[in-house]
Amino acid sequence: MPAPPGGLPPGPGPAGARGTPPAVPPAPPGAAPPLVPLPRQSPPGPRPGPDPAGPEAAASGPPLYKPAGAAGAPPVPPSPGGPADGPGRPATAPPSLPQAADPYGTVAHASSFLTWLRAPRADAGPGIWAFGYRPRPPEEPDRIPGRQLLSGAVIALLCGWLLWSLLWNGYLGHYWIWPLFALTPDSWRQGGMLAVWVVYAYYTLCALVLLVVFGRLGRWGQVWRRWVTPALRRLWDDGGEPLPERPGTAHDPAEWPHLRAAGAHAAADRLAADARAGVMNDVDHARIERAWEAARARPDRLAAFTDAVLEQGAAACAHPSGARDLPARTARHDLLAGQVRLGTAVDDERNPYRHRGAGCALDAGLLATSLLAVGPPGCGKTERLVRPVLESLCLQALAGRAAVVAVGASGAALAPDDAFDVVVRIGRPDSAYDLDLYGGTDDPDEAAAVLAEGLVGDLTTALPGGDSRRAATALAQLLGPFRAVHGRFPSVPELRELLDGSPAALGALRERLAAGGHEALGRELDARQRQAHRPGDPAPALADRLALLDRPAFAAFFDTTRPGRTFSLRTLEHPLRVRIDLPERGHAEASRVLARLILAQFTECAAARADRSLFACLVLDDATHTVTPESVRGLQRLRSARAGAVLTLRTLDDVPEALRSALLGSVGCRMAFSGVTTWDGARFAEVWGKEWVETRDVTDRQVIAHEPITRVTHVVRRVITGRAVTAQSVTVRKVERERWSASELAHSVPAGCAVLSVTSAKGDSTPPVLVELSN
Repeated sequence: MPAPPGGLPPGPGPAGARGTPPAVPPAPPGAAPPLVPLPRQSPPGPRPGPDPAGPEAAASGPPLYKPAGAAGAPPVPPSPGGPADGPGRPATAPPSLPQAADPYGTVAHASSFLTWLRAPRADAGPGIWAFGYRPRPPEEPDRIPGRQLLSGAVIALLCGWLLWSLLWNGYLGHYWIWPLFALTPDSWRQGGMLAVWVVYAYYTLCALVLLVVFGRLGRWGQVWRRWVTPALRRLWDDGGEPLPERPGTAHDPAEWPHLRAAGAHAAADRLAADARAGVMNDVDHARIERAWEAARARPDRLAAFTDAVLEQGAAACAHPSGARDLPARTARHDLLAGQVRLGTAVDDERNPYRHRGAGCALDAGLLATSLLAVGPPGCGKTERLVRPVLESLCLQALAGRAAVVAVGASGAALAPDDAFDVVVRIGRPDSAYDLDLYGGTDDPDEAAAVLAEGLVGDLTTALPGGDSRRAATALAQLLGPFRAVHGRFPSVPELRELLDGSPAALGALRERLAAGGHEALGRELDARQRQAHRPGDPAPALADRLALLDRPAFAAFFDTTRPGRTFSLRTLEHPLRVRIDLPERGHAEASRVLARLILAQFTECAAARADRSLFACLVLDDATHTVTPESVRGLQRLRSARAGAVLTLRTLDDVPEALRSALLGSVGCRMAFSGVTTWDGARFAEVWGKEWVETRDVTDRQVIAHEPITRVTHVVRRVITGRAVTAQSVTVRKVERERWSASELAHSVPAGCAVLSVTSAKGDSTPPVLVELSN
């Protein structure tokens, strides 16, 4: 069987194969040489999944890799193409510099990498792009409108010019020259150069007084600060601002001061030399930082870390795939802050003041609270949200910081195959990997609960008892006896036959149970047969849903007799990049069953991880009909397990009405794209709540004149203007108003924009922000 595009070899030992030793995938062409793990103590017995690509938890420490039969650093991987790569990069430079790292496209790779590394990153709050962030000046409550400010400045300039012209030409007499005669002796004004200097000095002084007076009247200082100063700053930045001076060695991140402080001077020197030579990229930096953190937690591994760095330099502790970057980037990333940029907050009054004009970004701390995005087809959910976030998670996985599972319809093109370690194409004969329906567990009760959620989780209101517990019990009564006699769980045809109550299948299973001495499990089988004859038995519903997977297109899938090619979500403890393609065309209902099953497996496996040093994330491109009461509860548990999920929906109508508010409340990040309906907007407006705002009520009332002259004046004004003379009264008060109303979300969000609110795992949150989605 040919090797899959994901980068892992087929056959025994794929990621997540139960009971199969892990296999280190070969390096892709142009990357590091084959990786061989350094010897380390391991517990006896096989271990599911591949070795982690980089550091593990502090309890076990990171595996360190070295090139087989080679000394020194491996060759630098070639620079990939893509819109995120700036022009002018040398052909031998390592890939992955973010677009913001080389703003001019003409700086050498080493200089641009060092500039990116040394750039300041402000602690701007959740959801704000930290790279190059400049806080806005303090808000001015009585800020004068721009048009009024400019017109006032122009009028003041013209008035000052007119007054000076009248004074200079003598139309206002010569009284303004009187101070000159009163304060200077006659000898200063009797011809000669002294008289000329004295007279023109007095004229200059008078002109300056007029400039100051009319400048204050016209607020020229505000005009300068509001428009001229920012324009000059932008011109300076775009015109080639010189690179910042190299900071002192004790504070220069390119000199790895924390390694030097711990005594690893030789390793710091090697890494600093690679950074200056241009053979280090942002993924290398993030990966080595992660490995250093894990090595510091295990002092006995410090020597191994130092040896690996001295031998391989920037390529040390590489991902098992050997990749040091993605084939291409489409978004702007800052791996030092762990952020991916989604766009820019619109300078709009509805946005919080400090967010206006700032970049908007997501990171693992925000995704750990999960994200729900709602918008109609074509609004940009996949292109402008899912792909950048997935790309960021894949980069974090290469750095040993995250594990990601992406689920989408076949042909959705979430990311190229080369960006993943495992690609599961369900229903495709060319797929090198299979999906474990039972989540890689050996516990029948756990496997039954997860499988029941995937099969009939959306039918809980129609099932007896109102939830899927009875369905899970029915499955457990069959899975336990079957595993006891076969040493594995049943395949789809076998399980369907048991759920249908086939006498031959049940009789054969009972005979083998009796022969093996499993009396307790025999009683489980007896209970299942008794319940099969009662009204409301969930087995028929389970069998009907399972029949969707018992189709010729899936004949080669879900086979429990070939564990060597089965992928399991139990591998979330390793920094894997996984993509699962669902057979959307022609098998829409089967795809929904599989999507519910994967979501249930992810929430169960992520919460059950012993090693939570990696951030685990599930990206579900279309969560239609996958949200169930149990999945909502599972999303709420992910935050404490250092995991999260990204779900997209075309409309909240694809979620049962009783779960819509609960779903919005269970996620910390919410995103409403342009084009949502008013019904969906009402749900978002409800969860985003209200705020106190200051309103101004202006009332016009007619002025009644009682004096004769005043009456005549009013009559003349009415004849000229056609309106009665009125006076305005202004009432200022504070009222509570929705941050974004349902009507505003449905009709006031421009195309290519979305309203985003985020919450971090620590509890910091931001109000909804209107974001223009462009990198």
